[in-house]
Amino acid sequence: MPLDFEQARYYLVEQQVRPWDVLDPRVLATLLSVKREDFVPPRHRKLAFADIALPLEHGEFMMKPVLEGRVLQSLELQSTDEVLEIGTGSGFLTACLANLVREVLSIDLHTDFIDRARPRLAAAGFANVKLQAADAANFVPGRKFDAIAVTGAVDELPESFASWLKPNGRLFFVRGHSPRMEAVLLRSDANGKLSEESLFETDLPYLHGFAPVPQFAL
Repeated sequence: MPLDFEQARYYLVEQQVRPWDVLDPRVLATLLSVKREDFVPPRHRKLAFADIALPLEHGEFMMKPVLEGRVLQSLELQSTDEVLEIGTGSGFLTACLANLVREVLSIDLHTDFIDRARPRLAAAGFANVKLQAADAANFVPGRKFDAIAVTGAVDELPESFASWLKPNGRLFFVRGHSPRMEAVLLRSDANGKLSEESLFETDLPYLHGFAPVPQFAL
């Protein structure tokens, strides 16, 4: 029997995402409207709504749906926001961000991810997204953002990432060492002063180039 994607999407939101304290109605509506199955690798299409991180190329992974929901909710997104996503991946979270805000700039180190995400986003009707192949380690956006979503873990957040926030901006990132990492929301107040809020424990593959430096014992 063919998988009923609409029913699977409903169960994803009601039985996985909402019970993990994702209660923002705009976020839940976005997860119900953006077709996740159109963004997963074709070989994993039937697993689009499973509570697992789906493998992509280059050793990368698509976040679990519950974590995607928490990212979107944590950023407190407004329809007028301009958002930077660091790590385009499959393009699904990019699409969800685009559904919630005015404009999204998404960067990824892997050009093939950008090349695959672009037609997926266009087919889904999102014209408010700009995709760019870039290495976050030396990226210079030349502008600031209301919100930044970092989709891979970091050993420590680079100062450059925080410098891209507008006053009253928010930045979501995951920090620490597997398997017990910490999801953090960084806020910039009206004067640009930064503060951190610990959100929850999780585990996420490292953003390329931002893993801990190996320590060698003598």
